[in-house]
Amino acid sequence: QVQPVESGGGLVQAGGSLRLSCVASGRTISGYNMGWFRQAPGNEREFVAVITWSGGNTYYADSVKGRFTISRDNSKNTAYLQMNSLKPEDTAVYYCAVGTYRCGSSWCGDSWGQGTQVTVSS
Repeated sequence: QVQPVESGGGLVQAGGSLRLSCVASGRTISGYNMGWFRQAPGNEREFVAVITWSGGNTYYADSVKGRFTISRDNSKNTAYLQMNSLKPEDTAVYYCAVGTYRCGSSWCGDSWGQGTQVTVSS
């Protein structure tokens, strides 16, 4: 059973940057797509970004395209989310998922972390 653990969240002013990390234990991530999702208070969890197992393809929600970058380092069993030009509406708990796959028009995940809080002040 793989267990992802997120870190790197915090409080940042609008326009600032944060880098989230997701370290997976229990199994190598090298054969799995990795994804980031987020959930704001009162909202459902939503897709943010996915990177395929090889790192060759990335997918982003329209709301973060051009500002966020997903990457991975399979040698460290880690995925990253670089977040630039942050906005107050990016405030949410950010979750990492190992084993993401297409479900309908969006993405779903198999194994989830506990999340890390990102708060963007105006």
